[in-house]
Amino acid sequence: MNIPENLRYTKEHEWVKLEGNIATIGITDFAQRELGDIVFVEVESIGKTLSAGATFGTVEAVKTVSDLYLPVNGTVTELNALLSTVPESVNNDPYGAGWMIKMTVENPDDVAGLLDAAAYSNLVG
Repeated sequence: MNIPENLRYTKEHEWVKLEGNIATIGITDFAQRELGDIVFVEVESIGKTLSAGATFGTVEAVKTVSDLYLPVNGTVTELNALLSTVPESVNNDPYGAGWMIKMTVENPDDVAGLLDAAAYSNLVG
């Protein structure tokens, strides 16, 4: 299982890459494997300011639909447009082409409070 060292993780299986106060967010390799073939990603929170833990969208797989949770407080600014036509990018490249949203983070220090790769690896076994 791929768990990049340079990212932070949530217990709900989202990953976060922080650059300045802009965070790129997606779901982990573990999450996409558990969900199976992803057929649709829906995000209706563009432009909205949300609190950590709030639902920012859903991901639909062949066998289930799962909520997506914002890892830190901030404003959702962008959806990965590729996912509207190639949602399987989340399965094929969860940490690259399969990213889901970008957001402006209220407090970048909050990202440091998320799980590092070792802690996430322990979580998923």
